[in-house]
Amino acid sequence: MNPIKFGTDGWRGIIADDFTFDRVALVAPLAAQVLAQTGGKDATSGTIIVGYDRRFLAEEFALEAAVAVQNAGFDVLLSESYAPTPAFSLAAKQLNALGAIVLTASHNPGAYLGLKVKGGFGGSVSPEVTQQIEAKLENPAAISATPGKLESFNPWPAYCKTLREMVDIDAIKNAIASGKITVFVDVMHGAAAGGLAQILEETVHEVNSDRDPLFGGGAPEPLPRYLSQLFRVMRTHQRKSSGLSIGFVFDGDSDRIAAVDSQGNFLSSQILVPILIEHLAKRRGFTGEVIKTVSGSDIMPKIAQLYNLPLFETPIGYKYIADRMLTTQVLVGGEESGGIGYGTHIPERDALLSALYLLEAVVKSGEDLSDIYSRLQTETNFTSAYDRIDLHLANMDERSRLLDLLQNQPLTEIAGKAVVDCNKVDGYKFRLADGSWLLIRFSGTEPVLRLYSEAATLKEVMQNLNWAKDWAQKD
Repeated sequence: MNPIKFGTDGWRGIIADDFTFDRVALVAPLAAQVLAQTGGKDATSGTIIVGYDRRFLAEEFALEAAVAVQNAGFDVLLSESYAPTPAFSLAAKQLNALGAIVLTASHNPGAYLGLKVKGGFGGSVSPEVTQQIEAKLENPAAISATPGKLESFNPWPAYCKTLREMVDIDAIKNAIASGKITVFVDVMHGAAAGGLAQILEETVHEVNSDRDPLFGGGAPEPLPRYLSQLFRVMRTHQRKSSGLSIGFVFDGDSDRIAAVDSQGNFLSSQILVPILIEHLAKRRGFTGEVIKTVSGSDIMPKIAQLYNLPLFETPIGYKYIADRMLTTQVLVGGEESGGIGYGTHIPERDALLSALYLLEAVVKSGEDLSDIYSRLQTETNFTSAYDRIDLHLANMDERSRLLDLLQNQPLTEIAGKAVVDCNKVDGYKFRLADGSWLLIRFSGTEPVLRLYSEAATLKEVMQNLNWAKDWAQKD
């Protein structure tokens, strides 16, 4: 059995192997204790919120966590249904709770479950907090002589109301009701099921909305390879309709998003974030810092510049964006894997809010998402393509060998192009003479090499990525 270890966003493990009822009953009250010690001064109640997604046994694990936290002397509000992770983060903030414990494994395959810890401020706790939880694992929480209260609550109404109030909901509803725009959603069998329809109170065409703990044999991650049904449904609709259509994809716990346009093009957050920057700055008149990660597209700083917005770059991982949100006025912060958050909201990724802002952008501009992006490319005089691949290495020794190579034999040329700069804020990001870049990063926990590239064309992107693969696989 693997040790209990918190990664970038929570502790995850294989159900019944690493992730067991006994271990959840151990971790949950310790998390509650640390939340009380680290953030309790801002809370007006001693309550811990417990929520869950739609994975196998998620509600049973949530009940186990809730009872263990109650027995340790805390009041508990246990969700009466699945809901998006950001709904529980929002509840923690709105109810002035100590924080929230959410049973979810986000976008991992069906064999996994996990536990995320959220602070009373409405976002993920810092690595320092999760380290304190890990440090307590040898000393389980004592059963209190006075157990707390255990009550249930429905997180959906307050969450939907909050999101509804953040956009011009009437304009969006009218556009849908009049047939100007048709909305499709792939909830990937996850916790966003029914969410957008509940917020909009209009017809939303949802696919993969049933509960399927095996996620159709894939993973609830917003990537093109898992979206064949959404593409098919949207193609069929487009043949019969001339209006705009828009598809949204939400991951297992609804904190990541991707989109599909009327022509069936997949749009990652590399394209969505630029659209959102423009919309929020130009049409909503919002200001604040644009945060991108080191793997974010070069078009982001160019659009930020168009609107005189400051830009801040972080390592990869939403926690770095969230940390910045706690100290700085932020417009939008996004990572290439689909996590996007807003200074107007909690310091948390929220896929449903992103969908609403994107719908508002389409309704207000009258343009398809791809048309907005093409126009932004023209306005910034910047056109690019992007892709990433994960390369599985033979073992951790191989990882060490490649890391040693990068440290001691710095690359001076990639795919026949001179290296002009190397950024080491997170991995090794090489800028090349033709303006393209290649980022080489290692997973911290497994023998995986992550390769990212942006260049003027997809052909050049693939040249950079293939070069990196060949370099890594050389003896």
